[in-house]
Amino acid sequence: MKPLQGKIAVVAGSTRGAGRGIAASLGEAGATVYCTGRSIRGHASDLNRAETIEETAELVTARGGIGIPVKVDHTVEEEVQALFEQINMEQDGQLDLLVNNIWGGEKLTEWGKSFWEHSLSKGLLMQERAVKAHLITSHYGAPLMVKRKKGLIIEVTDGIDYRYRGSLFYSLAKISPIHLATAMAADLQPFEVAAVAVTPGFLRSEEMLEHFGVTEDNWFDAVHGGKQDAEHFAQSETPYFVGRGIAALAASKDLLERSGQVFPSWQLSDEFNIIDVDGRQPHWGNYAKQHGFL
Repeated sequence: MKPLQGKIAVVAGSTRGAGRGIAASLGEAGATVYCTGRSIRGHASDLNRAETIEETAELVTARGGIGIPVKVDHTVEEEVQALFEQINMEQDGQLDLLVNNIWGGEKLTEWGKSFWEHSLSKGLLMQERAVKAHLITSHYGAPLMVKRKKGLIIEVTDGIDYRYRGSLFYSLAKISPIHLATAMAADLQPFEVAAVAVTPGFLRSEEMLEHFGVTEDNWFDAVHGGKQDAEHFAQSETPYFVGRGIAALAASKDLLERSGQVFPSWQLSDEFNIIDVDGRQPHWGNYAKQHGFL
């Protein structure tokens, strides 16, 4: 029996990147996964990318789980409420895992600008998508777990601490989920529901592959391609690396003891012996310490 067989999960923001890798990895572990996002076949989000939640759901099913795509804009309260009403009805109130991975800030950060020079509208929209959307989603998802006194909420972010990340608006968007996990853990503790934050390392997402002008098949060619940060790309990980780590974490028996903490992909790999889909076991933590990033 697979470790998450019979478990019901939501991966909010699973159209691409880490969300897709997480959803597919939960399917690999046997879970039923509601794959949510704004991009569906024939109707892309404002990011105007080709990936869709239907494709993600198909990956979940192909890997051994059950993928269910649901179009949801997680900044719209009514759509989020309807999602959990659907789950409550279809799964008889069962929800074991909620992964908050909503982002949508790819084109909003203006790197190299001070906060007073940065577009205020873009900076505030980043908070709406990466913080407000997470709050709305947890607000409607948590009661299903509280009622059963069982479950785990995961906040996906970038980084393991509160240090500045090169842009005030980006930093706020990525630090906030860490505190969301800490604060939710405190509120949920009496109901035996856990909340943690999880971060990937250098994520080899679809957009990052495009940035370096490579595909997953020849990604290592970019390491010597001359672009900024190309040398660090050698330590990158696929979205399945953090996904497999989250699947192992969700199946662990000591979730309440872990509640409120931050778990990077490399720590999960060390603990659960996670191997990436390319056969590697990258360790961004060690690499970043050696180069002064952590």
